[in-house]
Amino acid sequence: MVKSTLDKQVSGRLGQDDVRYTAGRREVVLALSEADGPRSAAELSDDLGPSVPLSSLYRTLAVLEAADILTPHFSSPGVTRYELAEWLNGHHHHLVCVVCGQVEDVETTDEVELRLQAIVSDITGRSSFVESNHALEIEGKCRNCQ
Repeated sequence: MVKSTLDKQVSGRLGQDDVRYTAGRREVVLALSEADGPRSAAELSDDLGPSVPLSSLYRTLAVLEAADILTPHFSSPGVTRYELAEWLNGHHHHLVCVVCGQVEDVETTDEVELRLQAIVSDITGRSSFVESNHALEIEGKCRNCQ
């Protein structure tokens, strides 16, 4: 996604809640937009270095999550990883390593997505549940942990 478009979208969403789009928040959003999958606070801290102190990073993650700019994913026990919300990042699924906790984004073909949607509709239809979205996370071992 083009950086200026992303900035405008995030700034607009934060503005709806009267929240400023600070330089630190901008750096976090940019780092997540360039990541190859969801990132933990520790991983983001390593990526950002001293430009965003860890205490500010945690507050920034909370603010961006509350504004529906970030989506949290709970992979390894006790570890939350964040990525840009689907309205910014597009629809995709994840491969989650049960050993190291790495999370990799995976996009599917339209054909696979239609089959997944049919499965979701079948499951939700049996329980009178109204689905608003779905996400698939496949657990296993990444290449480094096999």
